[in-house]
Amino acid sequence: MTIGYEDIPRFCNLATHFVDRNVEEGRGDRTALIGPGGPTTYAELARLVNRSGNLLRNLGVRAEERVLLVLADSVEFVALWYGAQKIGAVTAEAYTFLKPKDYAYYLEYTRAGVVVVDETTEGPIREVAQSSRWLREVLVINEERLAGVPDELDPAPTTKDDVAIWKFTTGSTGQPKAAVHPQHSPLLSCEWYAKGVLGLREDDLVLPVPKLFFGYARDLAALFPFGVGAAGIVFPERSTPERIFELIAEHRPTILVNVPTMMAQMVAHPDAAGQDLSCLRLCTSAGEALPRELHDRWLETFGVEVLDGIGSSEAYHIYISNRPGQVKPGSTGELVPGYQAHIAENGELWIEGDTAALLYWGEHEKTKQTFSGDRVKTGDLFERDDDGYFWYRGRVDDLIKVGGIWVAPAEIEHCLVEHPQVVEAAVVGAQDKGLTLARAFVVARGPVDEQALQHFVRERLSPHKVPREVRIVDDLPKTPSGKLDRKALR
Repeated sequence: MTIGYEDIPRFCNLATHFVDRNVEEGRGDRTALIGPGGPTTYAELARLVNRSGNLLRNLGVRAEERVLLVLADSVEFVALWYGAQKIGAVTAEAYTFLKPKDYAYYLEYTRAGVVVVDETTEGPIREVAQSSRWLREVLVINEERLAGVPDELDPAPTTKDDVAIWKFTTGSTGQPKAAVHPQHSPLLSCEWYAKGVLGLREDDLVLPVPKLFFGYARDLAALFPFGVGAAGIVFPERSTPERIFELIAEHRPTILVNVPTMMAQMVAHPDAAGQDLSCLRLCTSAGEALPRELHDRWLETFGVEVLDGIGSSEAYHIYISNRPGQVKPGSTGELVPGYQAHIAENGELWIEGDTAALLYWGEHEKTKQTFSGDRVKTGDLFERDDDGYFWYRGRVDDLIKVGGIWVAPAEIEHCLVEHPQVVEAAVVGAQDKGLTLARAFVVARGPVDEQALQHFVRERLSPHKVPREVRIVDDLPKTPSGKLDRKALR
């Protein structure tokens, strides 16, 4: 039986549910996080959470006030996130490798009174701090800053409908917007996806490829595992194939939280065949569609089952996913328990469930266009087969009209990556003498003939879908969350 909104107690607090409860139920000595300094138990994390909450409260942070986190992945990051939740504040996160002007946007947009930074982000934040009308404190966090702060803290009496989390959209089509979520969104997502689909269990250890500012990774590494007494790995460095291989060899995680871009890099790594990933019972993939060819190469190289899925900031997390032992390669999977789906006449997917965001902050018109009660207009094009599996066909706003016919770039991209010499591909619309044509950007393993790639597509797709122009490039531009940045290619 799927747990619903009505089953969640009215009064609940995320820090109490995901951290304190593990201590109360006798799991205080179990590892919650593994960081550069070694393991942190649930009891130790609970004390750090309380110190963090007390520290924020001493700085004047009130219930419902936004706290902006801009720091590298660490145990302190997780403790500050839960500390803010415990006092009833609202958490928002930003990437740690942005420009000062980008941080100025986040400070103004969130109206955060306190921004939490570390030594890597303090400089650019202070450069623009004076421009904020709301900022009171730049809190530089480290172990010493939390030492000596009281480690007892009563949770704020928050309810399941109180605002708790701002999840930012990726900003691939403009400035990032915050999807505003109440307490019950992560609680339901944990039940429906983490437990209901992944079968997350107490002995799991989760390694995320994306960084914790990206909700997909933070939830899977430092929230959902805590729902079953499991553990996550946090590391401050940028994710590279070499670093991920090192962490797998050192810690032997059971779940790898991945994105197609990193999967392609790992498979193409010169030492891929020499890597032992047998500790992994599954790998998740999200952020963008996983091409069938890449799925097959991953399985052939590493032998680890991949569960491709799709989620969004608007719906909180994953709402369609493949399941262990039931994967249809190339598909996005089946509906996650708790959700309903409708495909409109134009192929656009609407998803419905109690984890839908309340609104986009400060975006009234965009909210009306995207949300209708618990329904979310995803902007994604899908087909659904007779077995209930969903097949991704691209984005509504990425469609290109070539010769009067709509073309989905994703279909051409998936075709191109089936070529043995192609690592990645991106297709955008381009203007040529007043006409729209499809232009492909391709990252190749070695020398490849552009006309041969066009011929490859022509043999597999309709003539109007063949890219009129193919450019071989060293890499493709990405957003901080690892998605293709199409704006940079136009």
